[in-house]
Amino acid sequence: MVDPYILGWILCSVLSLFALYSLACAGTSRPEKRNELSESVTTTAGECGSENRKGDADVIIVGAGVAGAALAHTLGKDGRRVHVIERDLSEPDRIVGELLQPGGYLKLIELGLEDCVDKIDSQQVFGYALFKDGKHTRLSYPLEKFHADVSGRSFHNGRFIQRMREKAASLPNVRLEQGTVTSLVEEKGAIKGVQYKTKDSQELTAYAPLTIVCDGCFSNLRRSLCNPKVDIPSCFVGLVLENCELPCANHGHVILGDPSPILFYPISSTEIRCLVDVPGQKVPSISNGEMEKYLKTTVAPQIPPELYDAFIAAVDKGNIRTMPNRSMPADPHPTPGALLMGDAFNMRHPLTGGGMTVALSDIVVLRNLLRPLRDLNDAPTLCKYLESFYTLRKPVASTINTLAGALYKVFCASPDQARKEMRQACFDYLSLGGLFSEGPVSLLSGLNPRPLSLVLHFFAVAIFGVGRLLFPFPSPKRIWIGARLISGASGIILPIIKAEGIRQMFFPATVPAYYRTPPVAQ
Repeated sequence: MVDPYILGWILCSVLSLFALYSLACAGTSRPEKRNELSESVTTTAGECGSENRKGDADVIIVGAGVAGAALAHTLGKDGRRVHVIERDLSEPDRIVGELLQPGGYLKLIELGLEDCVDKIDSQQVFGYALFKDGKHTRLSYPLEKFHADVSGRSFHNGRFIQRMREKAASLPNVRLEQGTVTSLVEEKGAIKGVQYKTKDSQELTAYAPLTIVCDGCFSNLRRSLCNPKVDIPSCFVGLVLENCELPCANHGHVILGDPSPILFYPISSTEIRCLVDVPGQKVPSISNGEMEKYLKTTVAPQIPPELYDAFIAAVDKGNIRTMPNRSMPADPHPTPGALLMGDAFNMRHPLTGGGMTVALSDIVVLRNLLRPLRDLNDAPTLCKYLESFYTLRKPVASTINTLAGALYKVFCASPDQARKEMRQACFDYLSLGGLFSEGPVSLLSGLNPRPLSLVLHFFAVAIFGVGRLLFPFPSPKRIWIGARLISGASGIILPIIKAEGIRQMFFPATVPAYYRTPPVAQ
């Protein structure tokens, strides 16, 4: 039984290298974009530069969500004076951002924020249970080499954010203020601060050598700092199931349903989050009862029996929430005096729960880059130096982003026979256990940020699917479906890789910015 898999890995390696070579030859250089500042930037005339203006802060952070609050505490702990401006400091109520992968928890420890998952009734998560057509397989995180406390964590998003805000605000050099940032302040091509409205509707201007925009997926400032290409492949319908037990305790559950996946995971000791993926940008209406009918007639029959009654009760209760699932590759315009972080900068489908892991990893990278710098006032030099951030973040970010986009497309139902075979091959491949499940799960969990490993596993699944088709007796029809399966797999993953940036993703050491050193103080 081993020989076919070894053969599959060899074929997969050849195919992967050929695909990467083909894409590289197609040209990865993007046309240079002028650093044009859009309508969200206010230009001020005058002789003052940041080095002459006595601001109250070294860094302004726009937004105090997961990325903003964690960044504020991190920079504040390093001695920076930080001014955080958040639109609403009350506890958020969201249906995503509730599952932190083990790789993200390790970053939380690295940032000294691991206690933020305490006292919020968070739940440990040790892996996933995957369901398809009445069968299921358990996929455990490879945590043997880590301390017993290391695992995934799931919780109410708002409680987690409030804990991080409290921790940031406890530092004397961090100031949290409620206000709405209306524009960035620009002078001579550099961002000098922000204009914002306070809680009392006062219009104020705040200045700092560095402004970091972390205002989330609905950001109205990112157009100035990147080329946003937002895609909305689907929407989530969110419910909370109460007083029931998951089939596999302390695991996330993924049901490969029709037309798309259904997720379950604990968010407290008594509550289970259910997220029903609905492809496209439109969902059934909640107000006229279409949503209730859809959930009861289309979704409920696909749910494990242990959760069925609780699911129907949650639908009857009526607290149904929806939100669009956005994805957006990182495509920054390096701008002196400003930087993008979090969902304002880069998004991926939330199926794999990787968003917070990417954000926390980015914060670790940025902290390490800024630590040697005492003075942030030379905006052009700082901007040139921080270009390395976009390359250094790639191993973690591109692995999680690519996996999220590829898995979502594979896990969605399709009438196409080749896509059906790919979906079944993925389930069967993961069910093999050992290397075949541990490898992909280590990528999913953020514990193995190696893009090449991801590509190899992805094409190994495709080769495995072809092998299933051709064994024991190949036929012209099966050969044709196998060829379409390989073609379809390439069509899924290669565009995602191209959007992430082939050179930065696989050959970061060839990017000049990779070797940038901290500017020498004058």
